[in-house]
Amino acid sequence: MTNLRLPFIFPLLLLLNLHSIGAVVSADPTTESSDSEYIRTSCGSTLYPDVCYTSLSRYASAVQSDPGRLARVAIAVNLSNARKMASYLSNLTREGGTNTGAASALHDCVSNLGDAVDEIEDSLKQMRDIGAGGASDFRFKISNVQTWMSAALTDEETCTDGFEDVPEGDKIKEKVLEGVGDVKKLTSNAVALVNNYASKGTPRKCV
Repeated sequence: MTNLRLPFIFPLLLLLNLHSIGAVVSADPTTESSDSEYIRTSCGSTLYPDVCYTSLSRYASAVQSDPGRLARVAIAVNLSNARKMASYLSNLTREGGTNTGAASALHDCVSNLGDAVDEIEDSLKQMRDIGAGGASDFRFKISNVQTWMSAALTDEETCTDGFEDVPEGDKIKEKVLEGVGDVKKLTSNAVALVNNYASKGTPRKCV
């Protein structure tokens, strides 16, 4: 199975549309080190700090020390991985040899993960609009992002919970729990970074 612990670089760059990405090549080493340290420190507030840092540190020069940009990058990384996993699970449903319980759980999981992808997409779109208005506009939009990202995590958890009654050792169950488990970690981390951004109350556009 594709290792989902590493983000998918090229689709992600299209999602981010960060004007400052071009500065990565000529970044001052001292600044780059400082930016990486900012990400490491920020990831300390997440449930999976190592996963957080590994998935986001390569974007340090684009993020700099901006909590809004960091939250947006985390959502984009999350979306790229969630889309990949949703496609993988959809392909699994067409494979034969699955017991009835696993097949039913997989079908429900595909639906749940599809909903999660939609919610993460909506979150990323909303993050792009943050900063266009004042403080009240910021609070409204960041609240939407928090709601949608939390809903995405719930949908992912519902997916894996559906396999509780499937016997241990089932190959489909193992693949789903591993793959969706990776996505859940990224979603959880993104939620934490969004909450951190929200707590700072900075109505600045995440360009």
